[in-house]
Amino acid sequence: MSNTTPLVKGFFDKRTFSIQYVVADPESRKCAIIDPVLDFDEKSGSTATHNADAILDYVREQGFEVEWILDTHPHADHFSAARYLKEKTGAPTAIGEKVIEVQKLWKGFYNWPDFPADGSQWDKLFAEGEIFTVGTIPARVLFSPGHTLASITYVIGDAAFVHDTLFMPDSGTARADFPGGSATRLWQSIQEILALPDETRIFTGHDYQPGGREPRWESTVAEQKAANTHMSKCATEAEYVEVREARDRTLPMPKLILHALQVNMNGGRLPEPEANGKRYLKFPLDVLEGANWG
Repeated sequence: MSNTTPLVKGFFDKRTFSIQYVVADPESRKCAIIDPVLDFDEKSGSTATHNADAILDYVREQGFEVEWILDTHPHADHFSAARYLKEKTGAPTAIGEKVIEVQKLWKGFYNWPDFPADGSQWDKLFAEGEIFTVGTIPARVLFSPGHTLASITYVIGDAAFVHDTLFMPDSGTARADFPGGSATRLWQSIQEILALPDETRIFTGHDYQPGGREPRWESTVAEQKAANTHMSKCATEAEYVEVREARDRTLPMPKLILHALQVNMNGGRLPEPEANGKRYLKFPLDVLEGANWG
């Protein structure tokens, strides 16, 4: 096996339609965990670590050593398990450096004047174009904003982890209407991803199973260019922006956006326990003005 071809294992979370990844170097047996999910039930307020523990079990079974815990962006539809996995493995956490811009925006929404909007909640903030490795496999960071201000793509060997930019070809592309989002910037980010070699494997972060099909999360650049329901039909940026913005106007906000951002912009840390030993989420009313109720 080529030392530029990592082993990739996807873990699908049915509750949030999210895919989490273990990306491993078969030579060194070192790996990275990408976009892990901390289980949360908004109806009962319960948290759990079922997803993260399944990842740890797999890592242990394969004899891997966790070298990185990576997030592509601060997620709006699930809690990040990065902090929990760091406690369990000791591996450093990382995200793109533009997370600071998300923190600055959302600390105002949450009325957290003392919140440190400096990215210090992660061990590493990646700059655009920065190079790193997973074991012996070369990796680099693409800045991929549009869905959020801070979204990045990890290109690890021949695999690109694009999260909320492209979905599977039958599902199109991600929304761009969150605070700080931009359909224009998303188009530009996708163009950079589609400029990768045609054989590059594309791993997406969500799959909503159109038509009730089984979940899927792997495609290639060539497949995306040929068949993506947005990118194969929109020949220009202006055409794409019109289609994307029209679609976004019909979408309700993710049900966990106000729950999740306060955890995820804090590196996956849950709120500190209060005097009674319980943790409490805080989210503002009427801050996402104009949102579609769905």
